[in-house]
This record gives sequence, C-alpha cells and structure tokens, in this order.
Amino acid sequence: MPHRSSTSQASRRRRTTATAAAAVVLAAATALTGCAASSGSVGVAAGCKPTDTFSTIHTGTLTVTLSSLPPFISSQGTTLGGIDGDILNAFAKQECVTVTATPVATAAVIPAVQTGRSDVAAGSWWRSASRAKIVGLTEPVYLDQMAFVSKEGYDTVPSLKGKTVGTVDGDLWVGEAKAYYGDDLKIYKSTTDMYQDLKAGRLQVAMDSFGSGSFNAPKLKVKVAKPDQAIGASLQPPQTTFPISFDNPALLKALDRYIATIKANGQLAKILQSHGLPGSAANTGAPRLIS
Repeated sequence: MPHRSSTSQASRRRRTTATAAAAVVLAAATALTGCAASSGSVGVAAGCKPTDTFSTIHTGTLTVTLSSLPPFISSQGTTLGGIDGDILNAFAKQECVTVTATPVATAAVIPAVQTGRSDVAAGSWWRSASRAKIVGLTEPVYLDQMAFVSKEGYDTVPSLKGKTVGTVDGDLWVGEAKAYYGDDLKIYKSTTDMYQDLKAGRLQVAMDSFGSGSFNAPKLKVKVAKPDQAIGASLQPPQTTFPISFDNPALLKALDRYIATIKANGQLAKILQSHGLPGSAANTGAPRLIS
C-alpha cells in the first residue's frame, strides 16, 4: 500500500474542476524511441518495439503530473505508485518509454497538462462535462464507487436512516444525502476530520469512495452502496479518466487502446484488487460525463 500523504486530498480531488483553459504552449515533440527496463526506471532496454506511435514532451519519457492520493496515485522520487501508477507504468513499458512522476499541488495538476508541461494527469480524476471542455479525457478507466464505512457493514441507503452519517463537503452525493438524511447528516471540511470522528465513535457511518474508505479505515467494514434512486451516485458512480492535452490525440488513442486491453484480459481488475478495490470497479459501462 502506498504511503499516506500528510493531508487527505480525496474529496478535493473528486470535486476539483479546472478553470478556464490556459494557452497551450506545447511544442512539437519527436517520435518515441527506447524502451523502459522497468516501471519508473532511468535505463532503457535495447530492442523494444512500441505498440503505438505518439509524441511526448520529452523524447522517450512519459511525464505524469499528480497530487498524492493513495490508493489511487502516489510517487516516490520520480516513480509512480498506486492504481493509476501501476496502469501507467505498464503502459509505458509496452510503449518503450520511461515514466517521470511530477508531484504538484492538486489545483496545478490539470493546468500542467493544459499548458504542455505534462503528458498526462493521474489520480482518480472524474470524467466531468466541465473537464471535457478543457482537456482530452480517455475512455473510462474504473469506477470511483460510493461506499459506506462503518463497524456494522451497512450497505444500503435506507439502513443509514436514524444513524449519525458523515460526508465531506463537495462530494457528488452531498445534496441528495442532505435531503434524505436531514439533520442526521454531518458535512465535514476534510476527509481526515470525518475519519477521526468515525474512529472515535462520534460518527456511525461515513460516506466516501470505496478506495478512500479502504485506505483511511482499514479496520472497519467498507461496503459499496447498493443502487438506490434516492442517491444518484449509487446508481451511476463517477468514471475515472486520464486527462491529456487536446494537442496529443495520438497519446489519447494509445491509452484508450491500452485501457480496453487490460479491461478485456482482466489485468485491470487485478490491479484494483491489489490496492483494496473490488474488481467490479473495472466494469465501467459506456462512457459518460457527470455535471
């Protein structure tokens, strides 16, 4: 399991939307050559033949911007970890390039792609209508499934009635949860605060994404919320994506092909499971955008 960052970014990452597009200054890059000997490695192995042809900002290197959000993304030096890290490391190896991780503040991740300072953004970014206006979005990678975290193992929306329920301000389901649970719902400013109250017994149930819940409360029961009309996110969880500049459609196409491949051969489900998420999160359904 990747190390935990000192401050939880889970709720902010999921609701972050980029502002107006910055001027794109990406210079034309040359075709890729070389092959990664291992994920995040500096050296390249001779004789590697890439599956696709696309350009990157720095020849032979896939530059990935991120803000640490375990278990979805993390970095140690220039090496990627987490779910998205495992996906991109394997993709880079197939395409004969090395990976360079570039950690930045959450608000700077998407602008780095927009302005040509990064090839791709990583970290459980949602496919949203506002984001699709400013950067290219790959096909859905996996679902960021809504979950309930508790000692008892609640997994239905009605089962939380009468309980003290917590969620984080800005999460997709806050409005509907407030309407359904009323004064029993407590809205927190941060994921850290919510889990402190849950572990201390001041809260009975936390509403969070499955991945964040599994990471933040490994000793509690984390259950994917069963579909319920009262809360739309339980019916259609957000789909994650890898944001890429509009100026690099070839890279977008290559990643789309790779995502389709690892879904079909079961590798994506294995990656998810290795980080504590259910393999079913790989079953994204058709591409869609949240508001």
